[in-house]
Amino acid sequence: MPSQIATLSIDAVEPLSLARFWSGVLGWEHGIDDDGDVWVEPAVGHPDHGAVPPLLFLAVPESKSVKNRLHLDLRPDDQELEVERLEALGATRASVGQTGDEGWVVLADPEGNEFCVLAAG
Repeated sequence: MPSQIATLSIDAVEPLSLARFWSGVLGWEHGIDDDGDVWVEPAVGHPDHGAVPPLLFLAVPESKSVKNRLHLDLRPDDQELEVERLEALGATRASVGQTGDEGWVVLADPEGNEFCVLAAG
C-alpha cells in the first residue's frame, strides 16, 4: 500500500499565532495537541474533515530566510475579494519573480511563507 500524507508540517517562530492566521484563512479549527504542537484542521462535520491532511505548526528558533520550496495554492470563489480578506487577516503581497500576467496572486503569511490565490474556477 502506498503512503498517505498524515500532516503538512510548517516551521514557525510563533506557531499558535501562525495557526490562528491559517485557521482564519481556511475556516478550520486550531488547537494544541498533547505534545504542545499546534494544528489546524477541518472540524468534525466539515466537508473536508478526514479528506485533507491537517496543517501542523512546529516551533523553531529561526525565521524563514528563503523562498518556499513547497507552498499552498488556494482557489476561492472570487480571487479579488479573497485577496482583500487575506490581507485583512495579515497576509502581504509577495514577489517571487511573477510578471503580473499570471492568473494567481502570490501572498505571504505573517511569517513570510508564500502561497498563491488562484483565479476562480
